[in-house]
Amino acid sequence: MADVPHTPATGRIVAVRGGIVDVVFAADGPDIDDLLYAGDIALQVMSFVEGGAARCIALASVQGLGLGTAVRATGGPLRVPVGEAVLGRMLNVFGAPIDGLPAPVTDERRSIHNAPPRLSERVLRAAVLETGIKAIDLLAPIERGGKTGLFGGAGVGKTVLLSELIHNTIEHHKGVSLFCGIGERSREAEELWREMGEAGVRDRMVMLFGQMNESPGVRFLVGKSALTMAEWFRDDRELDVLLLIDNVFRFVQAGAEVSGLMGRMPSRVGYQPTLATELATLEERIASTRKGAITSIQAVYVPADDFTDPAAAHIFSHLSASVVLSRKRASEGLYPAVDPLASSSVMLTPGVVGQRHYDIARAVRRTLAEYEDLRDIIAMLGIEELSAHDRAIVARARRLERFLTQPFATVSASTGEGGKLVPLDATLKGCETILGQDTFDRPESDYYMIGALPDHEVAE
Repeated sequence: MADVPHTPATGRIVAVRGGIVDVVFAADGPDIDDLLYAGDIALQVMSFVEGGAARCIALASVQGLGLGTAVRATGGPLRVPVGEAVLGRMLNVFGAPIDGLPAPVTDERRSIHNAPPRLSERVLRAAVLETGIKAIDLLAPIERGGKTGLFGGAGVGKTVLLSELIHNTIEHHKGVSLFCGIGERSREAEELWREMGEAGVRDRMVMLFGQMNESPGVRFLVGKSALTMAEWFRDDRELDVLLLIDNVFRFVQAGAEVSGLMGRMPSRVGYQPTLATELATLEERIASTRKGAITSIQAVYVPADDFTDPAAAHIFSHLSASVVLSRKRASEGLYPAVDPLASSSVMLTPGVVGQRHYDIARAVRRTLAEYEDLRDIIAMLGIEELSAHDRAIVARARRLERFLTQPFATVSASTGEGGKLVPLDATLKGCETILGQDTFDRPESDYYMIGALPDHEVAE
């Protein structure tokens, strides 16, 4: 007997509320996470409600939908193309092109809802990814195969720092790179596309975007689409993948929008009750296995600069390195505005970075912390009232603060100054030289926005 061809189930819309659509099927209804289509509008099943209706989230504007509109089930979840064909392309949450070129032709499409690697498959690699950015390499070294967060409020330089990290690491990164824009400005996507083309690295990079003008469903799922493609390069091609995400908070924010539309009772500070679970489903897929590693660098917006915010606190718990950007330092013109006392990394141990690097980083932190304690005394009484020992600490700390700034290539058009990439050894030598001096011949301004210290000034 010949096989009877499968006919996709069809249903009809019984309710539309914002981006949430309820669909009733007479028989053979869909499963959780299945993809449905109402005309050209994609829907994903999120839950089932009374009466057997499938409650779905729309992955596009619901304009044009009405009660009774026919809905077609696809019989499976959202699948995106994977393979070499996606390299050099700019895609959306479906893996469809948004760069004006034909759709990538691949042999395989994979579900975006994959489980993280099993514990038995994971490996730990105690290796550091050098970035050429002094403040990061010295105080919060990035773990190769780990997760790093760039934390900060609005306007302190997260996206600029992420762009500089791409610029500095992508050229000597031996695997492939994948950029995922979640809920960010369209202007930033266009700028990145153009800059990567000018740098000649676009052919080893994939870009996925779910922009801020798109539905919360798209912003909620685009990170999973990006991870699915990254996992293919890691597991099937056994390559190291550099995954850059801007901005993880927008993923949390989209989840809160979806949760509210679904009618769930909000939790602390209005976030969704499933915040920890949703974040874990994304973050736990970023892992190193025996086949390859996914190194992730993520920008994280911090609402109202409140680092106790539940979203920021939950994201912190998944990371191996946290680079905290300070509004106070940004207001003083100290860019990158990395807070040396709040930033940290599990890599900063003698066993990984070496005893010399560890000792210098601790000495820099200690000097800057002592200066922070002396600021109030200086503000009230003046620096002349300090002892000679304390004045030397202030002189060293102020020069260290300025030495840890540097010009960035990605903003050279605005500043008129070319970027400077500083090797780790030059950063260590420069800090060592400043820490070893009690008096200085040069003014503080000579240490501001430079790369390495001139050779004749470096202590042997």
